[in-house]
Amino acid sequence: MSDRIHFIGVGGSGMSAVARLIAARGYRVSGTNLTETAYFQALRDAGMDVQLGHDAALVEGAAAVVVSTAVRETNVELAHARELGIPVWHRSEALVKALEGERLVAVAGSHGKTTTSAMVAHALHACGVDAGFAVGARVFGIEGAVAGGYAGAAGISVLEADESDGSFLRYRPEVSILLNIEPDHLDFHGTVENLHRAFADFAAQSGTVVACVDDAVVRRLADEARAGGTRVLTYGSEPGADAVVTAEGIVRDGRTYPLAVSAPGAHNRLNATAAWLAATEMGADPAAAAAAFATFAGTGRRYQWRGEAAGVTVIDDYAHHPTEVAALLAAARSGGVGRMVVLFQPALFSRTQVHAAAFGRALSVADADVVLAPVFGDREDPIPGVSSESIAAGAELPEGSTLTLATDLEEAARLAADRARPGDTVFTVGSGTVTQAADWILARLAERDDD
Repeated sequence: MSDRIHFIGVGGSGMSAVARLIAARGYRVSGTNLTETAYFQALRDAGMDVQLGHDAALVEGAAAVVVSTAVRETNVELAHARELGIPVWHRSEALVKALEGERLVAVAGSHGKTTTSAMVAHALHACGVDAGFAVGARVFGIEGAVAGGYAGAAGISVLEADESDGSFLRYRPEVSILLNIEPDHLDFHGTVENLHRAFADFAAQSGTVVACVDDAVVRRLADEARAGGTRVLTYGSEPGADAVVTAEGIVRDGRTYPLAVSAPGAHNRLNATAAWLAATEMGADPAAAAAAFATFAGTGRRYQWRGEAAGVTVIDDYAHHPTEVAALLAAARSGGVGRMVVLFQPALFSRTQVHAAAFGRALSVADADVVLAPVFGDREDPIPGVSSESIAAGAELPEGSTLTLATDLEEAARLAADRARPGDTVFTVGSGTVTQAADWILARLAERDDD
């Protein structure tokens, strides 16, 4: 029997992480991707058989083919695999196989999964626990980690649990984290009630749930889980939680553990508190784990410094929901960033349709120039009447701020670079292809330096 597992779309952040973990289990990995991403190149550098472009013949002889929700049934490789009767695994199924026998920490929520998952892994490593992880971005600072996948030796793994397609229900974690729950991915779940039920089912499958009681929905689901017999640990900013985050640190059982977090924003202090609880549940020393967050190096595309040119700093961030966009810009402002140029690329027509007005409000910040790129549809077809203009219609810009609609991403990058002045910070924001714009902006700013 073949020991080769073939990945379609292997160059994505999540797929590349799973490919590395499958390879660590002794399987041969092959895969294809349409574009040469950094994750794709990392797999190639690691000696894996990955190729650009799709070719139906490449699936022949594979023991299984792995896909994500983004891979359509019309993909030639997927169609041929089904013709040949080759087992097709969703990415989450492959991850379950890769982590079989591991003690799992699973991080779920509408926002902050990637950062918090990386924080758990970082805290464990700082305490001498060689935990593995599967995270949807590169995790900086852990030696040997490439992309978002790392195979540790401790028998413990941390994974980012994705609710977008319900795949997080495949996991049976020893410890799970519920960060927050907001309406999103209703194209899959259909209704908010169905979304909440999926999170409730996820919690019920966990040994211990670490729940943020600052979020009303999470608080309610935590109460339900506790009533159903699940062990629940709570955290939040108000007294009464099992772990309370204050300006000084994390307070638990009458003791304060000093907390300094390298990532800006109050939301990241909450994320660190969740990660601290999970790490200590897995055996990390409480004091050492709390101290670890001061050296947390972050993850790819989460407030990631991309460069500086012509006196302008460029930051790239994955924020793709109104709450995330608002938190990003608030954290930047509280961290001392002055005038901002924000290039935002909305992702998914269904999300834009639901949240257009909220995106407009989130982008309505003072002392800023906002540039809107067209919607990145990814796996979706366009929805009539839904576009970046829908977001612009909901914006209420303070005096002195501007908003401009671009016809494509390249024009958006040019506009953002041209609006930036020395001392400004440019943010490229969104979950689609907008990360490419950071390099284009830096190149255009560099030309200004040469003049």
